[in-house]
Amino acid sequence: MGNLRGALSALTVAGAMAVGMPAHAAGNDDGKVRIGVLGDMSGVYSTGFSGRGAVAAVKMAVEDFGGEALGEEVEVLSADHQNKADIASATAREWIDREKVDVIMDLTNSAVGLAVQQLASNKGIITINTGAATSELTNEACTPYGIHYGYDTHALPVGTATAIVKNGGKKWFFITADYAFGHSLEKNTRAVVEELGGSVAGSVRAPLNTNDFSSYLLQAKSSGADVIGLANAGQDTTNAVKQANEFGIVSGGQSLAGMLVLISDVQSLGLDSTAGLQFTVGWYWDHDEQSREWTERYLDNGGTTPTFPHAALYSSTTAYLNAVEAAGTDESDAVRKAIGNKPIDDFFAKGGQIRDDGLLEHDMYLLKVKKPAESESRWDIATVERTIPGDQAYPPLSESGCAMLDN
Repeated sequence: MGNLRGALSALTVAGAMAVGMPAHAAGNDDGKVRIGVLGDMSGVYSTGFSGRGAVAAVKMAVEDFGGEALGEEVEVLSADHQNKADIASATAREWIDREKVDVIMDLTNSAVGLAVQQLASNKGIITINTGAATSELTNEACTPYGIHYGYDTHALPVGTATAIVKNGGKKWFFITADYAFGHSLEKNTRAVVEELGGSVAGSVRAPLNTNDFSSYLLQAKSSGADVIGLANAGQDTTNAVKQANEFGIVSGGQSLAGMLVLISDVQSLGLDSTAGLQFTVGWYWDHDEQSREWTERYLDNGGTTPTFPHAALYSSTTAYLNAVEAAGTDESDAVRKAIGNKPIDDFFAKGGQIRDDGLLEHDMYLLKVKKPAESESRWDIATVERTIPGDQAYPPLSESGCAMLDN
């Protein structure tokens, strides 16, 4: 995705100029609600972030809502963007212009999220990013109709990097996914490490969907760093961890820090090789009874992995449909106003609020992977070590780089 950086920079500039200006359209307000799930259905992020489980979460939310909105059946469309911003943009444009989609969700992959958020906003269509992580979505690239729901690259290191540095992991080296997400995650993690008195020995960038991390791991090993920060996700993270174990990096005294880890990744790697690993999530299925009940129903309704991006999709779909009902229309301005005025208080986000910059501020959780003997079931993978209040996980609105807030 490195070749997209110039295009994305242009989109960001365009977005900064466009925010605050009236949209060309107020969406496809025809009284028929259509939801588009645009995600990675077959690639590196298709297991825990997107894929079949993402579509199942949205359809389950629609069914639980009653299957209808504004007196019409709610329609759910889905498509694979193949982790390519051009394919995602072409699909989004067709959905909006021909299929009359009202909201586009998921958008796993930050390059995709940035591109589709800008395109959709120019057409007056709401986007809800649940899979993309970059904090740019609600800062430099914010739009009037863009919502970032579930987590971002600022919130992740607040939990994980803070815990590691305070436990003695002072000197870091990063292996970073070479596109918008990885760059943002490394930047935000560096800030936390350095603020706590740590240092960064260096970094190296690896293309998305890398199979062989050997050269990157050798650079990290020779850096003398205490901690190798993996600023990547999905299959890239699991590949890097497996190969790090093969190189004897952890047994040699260095530790790995997965900056975006899902419980599906832990299950894939196995508890033997991940016991004690700490990572930050937006939700954990075993956190309370309400979450456990949702997880059981989700898995019974075609869900694949009870990860926080999938739970965020269910929650955000419900929040969107509640906003449509409150507004009495699918017109985007009215729905965006309604979804921002009502707290998000469900199994996923306790007392959450969608801020004026589009960011859902809610509690995050620091998890610690259990030892194999401590696990009682397939998804009994971790314990909640710390709840990070939303106002600590995310920066205050006064520090947002969103240009809309200046108007």
